[in-house]
Amino acid sequence: MGIVSQEAILELQALMDSVEEPLNITFQNVHQGFRAETLVRFLKAREWNVAKAHKMLVDCLHWRVQNTIDDILAKPIVPSELYGAVRDSQLIGMSGYSREGLPVFAIGVGLSTFDKASVHYYVQSHIQINEYRDRVILPSASKKHGRPITTCIKVLDMTGLKLSALSKIKLLTIISTIDDLNYPEKTNTYYIVNAPYIFSACWKVVKPLLQERTRKKIQVLPGCGRDELLKGSFHVDLPKPAAEETEIAKSLESELQKFEKGNMLSKSTDGIKTDDD
Repeated sequence: MGIVSQEAILELQALMDSVEEPLNITFQNVHQGFRAETLVRFLKAREWNVAKAHKMLVDCLHWRVQNTIDDILAKPIVPSELYGAVRDSQLIGMSGYSREGLPVFAIGVGLSTFDKASVHYYVQSHIQINEYRDRVILPSASKKHGRPITTCIKVLDMTGLKLSALSKIKLLTIISTIDDLNYPEKTNTYYIVNAPYIFSACWKVVKPLLQERTRKKIQVLPGCGRDELLKGSFHVDLPKPAAEETEIAKSLESELQKFEKGNMLSKSTDGIKTDDD
């Protein structure tokens, strides 16, 4: 990291030192003890422009306070039948870790229907998964490896993708915008696997909606991506949540693990371990 980068980090840190409550409290939930790494994420998202990164981070903190994001893990989707329907139609599972210790999430894009509840509930579920990743999975991985691990890898399985999926473009745009503005630089690489012929048509529609920095992280692999995802095996070893988040965390952990069973991605990547190179 060059001198300019270090100066930018120190400058942004000085600006954040003056942030008052309750923004300071929610900032602690964002950085989870890795303050410098968090500042770097927002600086990268704004091309190392300190003023723009500061505005982005402060806006993110206001969003968290206004939407009580700090408490979202203690607010399960109810009734349980609705929660189950949301999770069954929004396929995402934690497949394990990369060789470098980065959590690997498998997402069944092609088979996710997002049609069992309103947009609000799918957005809530997505944010809960983000928060569980950032407050439980990543801190645990950092502790295990003795170094900051603040990003993950996502494998997007396009099995079953149809043109009708474009009808959910509004929801996907909302989710993408939330991630771009409030969870920047949290994904190291996006691997697209099992892409059918229809994927190219869908990609032409989706690509312009993504930030340039996100598009650069996307790699479309041939077939199931077995060779490119390297050798090894996935494993699931989810950490323990804080006591006050036990119930919702149990539900998330159960659903994250459930997706690995029976999903085509888990079959196609059985015996594979990814790297983040």
